[in-house]
Amino acid sequence: MPAEDNKTLPPLENLPEKVQRKDVPMRMFDGKSLVVAMAAMVGSFPAAAADLVTYQLDWLPGGDKAPIYVCIQEGFCEEAGLEIKIEPGRGSSEAITKIATGASDIGSAGMGALMAAKATEGVPVTAVMTIFNMGPHAFYTTKDSGIASIKDVKGKKIATSPFTSSNVFLPLVLADNGLSEDDITLTKSDPGALGPLLMTGQSDAIIAWLTDVSRYSGQATEAGKELVVLPWADAGLELYSASLVAGDTFLEERPDVAKRFVAAFKKSLEFAYENPDKAAAAVSAQVPELSAEDVKGSWLDASKLAFNDVTEKFPLGTIDADRLAATWTRVAAAQDLDPASLKPEDAVNRSFMPTAE
Repeated sequence: MPAEDNKTLPPLENLPEKVQRKDVPMRMFDGKSLVVAMAAMVGSFPAAAADLVTYQLDWLPGGDKAPIYVCIQEGFCEEAGLEIKIEPGRGSSEAITKIATGASDIGSAGMGALMAAKATEGVPVTAVMTIFNMGPHAFYTTKDSGIASIKDVKGKKIATSPFTSSNVFLPLVLADNGLSEDDITLTKSDPGALGPLLMTGQSDAIIAWLTDVSRYSGQATEAGKELVVLPWADAGLELYSASLVAGDTFLEERPDVAKRFVAAFKKSLEFAYENPDKAAAAVSAQVPELSAEDVKGSWLDASKLAFNDVTEKFPLGTIDADRLAATWTRVAAAQDLDPASLKPEDAVNRSFMPTAE
């Protein structure tokens, strides 16, 4: 050390009384030492606490919910200064209610369910981003059933779950194809029984979501059958489905947190699409009872509802006014609601989406 950096201090008794500290050794600091000392002091302060966000699922954890688990596992939410708490759900209606009451801040729910709830109850919940820009509804059948198009379900036995939102849109998709519910024999069964009913021939077709293609394909292979999937979107039922919806209070009181969350979620959605193995691992790591293999199949099915021809026209997450209006027209017709009871634009707020770079 240079001599001038190690100067001898004057005797303590010669210093002014107010700086005499016999219990603390004193030394002179050069510029470098001072910087190091200040850095150490700054590092000793605790980091700013992350903002807690309660995320509401619209159903149980699964592959179709991969983006929120990716956001946590890959650190995208942490990078945005967010701590996430995930709440399971039992349908869009329950998810919307929990968000409306403030039990959760933001989450996933069907756009149609949100629009109906706003029209009938005026719920203080708003969609800020689309997750799936297509409806997930479909008929599943087998090649030996003779059903090659939706028109072919006439006179057939169809099984469905009693809880699925697909039942609401069934009359519309049948009408689009010149049919009515009187033209089919519809039975309602436990969701877990739908596959066996189809594979054993007890039902000619079942109604299920496109997020389950891998699962039913596996069951068909085991039964020695060839699965046929008939998406309702291909038959004219074009609408937004799963969306990111948030409580109005959350958006008003914590807008910066909401914007950071939406940006992190969108980033996670893109990452999950590009890295399905890591997306599956993220879900399995946080929900150990789900195998990564099953999660991956479900996510690959679900991702097609977010990344498709519609996404090429309207970028990921955006809400097109015409498609939104068409969604409301379908929802109002399906639930016998007055079309004038809701202005579609009142159900959305686009200002929380990240701006294009």
